[in-house]
Amino acid sequence: MMPRPRSEKARVSVLDAMRAALSAGGYEAVTIEGLASQAGVSKQTIYRWWPSKAAILGEALLSGGLPGGDVTVPFTADLGADLRAWFSAMSVALGDSEGVAIARALIVITASDPALGLALNETLAAPIREWVLGRIALAVSAGQVRADADAGAIADQLIAMASYAALLGRPLGEERVEATVSVLLRGIATPGS
Repeated sequence: MMPRPRSEKARVSVLDAMRAALSAGGYEAVTIEGLASQAGVSKQTIYRWWPSKAAILGEALLSGGLPGGDVTVPFTADLGADLRAWFSAMSVALGDSEGVAIARALIVITASDPALGLALNETLAAPIREWVLGRIALAVSAGQVRADADAGAIADQLIAMASYAALLGRPLGEERVEATVSVLLRGIATPGS
């Protein structure tokens, strides 16, 4: 476990500076010198607290939330409409410059610190997985989706598509959302529904 700074206020300042710098210029533009200056601490202090820029970002994201993690779409009686609404909301949440910067930074973090990358990816994926599992369970109980549909695999596919769109900086357009939902529904629908 990484050592905690003596001053919680200073630690929070560094994490806030990381989030602000990420939003302003992307991960590549973030420097330890800039973070130290913004947070009012020395560069050496930051290196005592965190082993790398990726570690600072990882902790900043874990403590400050990830874009898309708060996307909620209420369930309706129409599974297709719910999936389209979710994809659209997720695409907007991840399609801004902060979402793109974070998607790209997650790759760097995962490559440099696999355990931290896994924790971040799980933090981002958990609410999505929970929403998809709940929505598919509702559709199964309503007879709209086959009972053998693997909701976990469906969630992973939705997460992968949303993440890929964010990584490329291209939100999913209405046509792509419609095509994706149509293919998915054909694959999991009960016969005759």
